[in-house]
Amino acid sequence: MKAVRASDRVEARGVGAVLVRRPHVLSLRLSILDRYMITELGGPFAFGLSAFTLIFAATQILAISRLVSDQHAALWAVIEYFVWQLPGIVVLVIPMAMLLGVLLTMGTLSGNSEITAMKAGGISLVRIAAPLLATGFVVSVLALMLQEGVVPYANDRATYLRQETIEHVGVFSSGNLAVVSKLPSGGRQLTTSTGYEPASQTLLNVVLIQYDTANHPVLIVFADRARYVQPTWAFRNVTEYHFESDGTTWTQTAPQQQWDIGQKPSQIMQRAAGNNPENMSRAQIRDLISSGQLSPAELRTYLTSYQEKLARPFATFVFTLIAVPFGLNSPRRGGGGAGLGFGLAVAIVFVYFVIASVTSAVFTSIGGGPIAAAFGAWLPNALFTAIGALFVRRASFT
Repeated sequence: MKAVRASDRVEARGVGAVLVRRPHVLSLRLSILDRYMITELGGPFAFGLSAFTLIFAATQILAISRLVSDQHAALWAVIEYFVWQLPGIVVLVIPMAMLLGVLLTMGTLSGNSEITAMKAGGISLVRIAAPLLATGFVVSVLALMLQEGVVPYANDRATYLRQETIEHVGVFSSGNLAVVSKLPSGGRQLTTSTGYEPASQTLLNVVLIQYDTANHPVLIVFADRARYVQPTWAFRNVTEYHFESDGTTWTQTAPQQQWDIGQKPSQIMQRAAGNNPENMSRAQIRDLISSGQLSPAELRTYLTSYQEKLARPFATFVFTLIAVPFGLNSPRRGGGGAGLGFGLAVAIVFVYFVIASVTSAVFTSIGGGPIAAAFGAWLPNALFTAIGALFVRRASFT
């Protein structure tokens, strides 16, 4: 008689019985091996995150300490400025922390002969490392979310504190600042100003020009000031020049009018403070790219940064994959194997960032559009993923 599995159900129909086989349902619960490997990784990863964060934070502490001595900034402002810089530091060190965590985890398990015991029990190295690789991928996604959701806001606050509270910059000079936005009618709008006051969120000496779909001006607005009043901008002492399609022109003045210029104060401040795409989210970069207000050189830089800010967090997964075979070099198997593996892994990480910097510079200089920018940004990840997979495959047969 054929055995009936627990997932099968027997239904009585008359004098006989009919075996009804239920479809097999995969369980989302983690196995004992998965939970064990993730638990073993937790401590070393937390140690690596803390250690690398402290190392990078120490350099920031030295830099901001000069703000206290040179700028005579208030201690509370400097501390707050440092806190707002931490999210960016954490995003930077997460891949390194995962590298160190996996190295220590695999080294400990290998040194205690647990990896050998698992292999003797019929568990392959790929299956042993699978929970670590899955964790590396999840941490990559979390790093991306932190980079896109928290870091831009934190950078905005840090820039504001440094310029307004610490260095006491009352007005940003922004003579070359131009904001281009699309109009619902299909035309475009150009807004320029000669300065920006961060404290009052006000643009100075503003000129706004609206163009129709044929690129003919239909409205020119001059205003002394434009202050941000959420969700739009309030223009003060306004003079409007309207150009009709039949060639007629008419003028009106008003003490105040409201227009949406297409950017918020934080974006205005970023551009006035240096226009660094590294301080922006991918959404902000995408808006600037689509606005058409960037020069060809700026466009190449922003396209590269747009792709790099997606590829960079997934270096966490790449480092996880590479750390697995290097962590297997236990001191019990040749003395100094773990140190050699760690040194080689650090060297590979160094080479990774060197190659990433070179590809970024090369593909930014040659241009080539979004496809070339994506290729340059993802090339280091693809190359080192292939190298890591090769090392894991070789380690599986040892």
